[in-house]
Amino acid sequence: DHSIKIRFVETGDTYWFIMGAESRNPKNNRSLFKVLPKSTHFDRFKKGHEGTAYLRLGTYVIKFKKDVKDDAKCNCGHIKEDHEEGKDDDSCLFEDCDCKKFETFQVNLLKKKKTVSDIKFLTEAEIKDDVLAWNCFSVNKYTEKR
Repeated sequence: DHSIKIRFVETGDTYWFIMGAESRNPKNNRSLFKVLPKSTHFDRFKKGHEGTAYLRLGTYVIKFKKDVKDDAKCNCGHIKEDHEEGKDDDSCLFEDCDCKKFETFQVNLLKKKKTVSDIKFLTEAEIKDDVLAWNCFSVNKYTEKR
């Protein structure tokens, strides 16, 4: 989709993931950002994206002990059977873990996907020439919070 833009702005050991879409009506323009730590996945995508990427959206669902299979891991890192069996208490059995409730998450990807071809990797010094990145940084980093 030609209206969707993705920017990766590197800032030391982190990067800003910025995604936005422009429409003919400026009031309908939407964007989002997240600051993430650099990883091997980031480096691999940066080297191999070849100018396009598939964008698939999904839903993020919190799951509890009764909703998951036995090999599911809790947010504390321990599996389901490492937690209490009680009806009202499912705290972790490991002494050095202070987890009181088994919780994990599941991401359900939607079937529809878009091809994004406007992808750029920038440094913070280069964002002045990019409207999407500059607007994101000016609102979320450079403006004093009251």
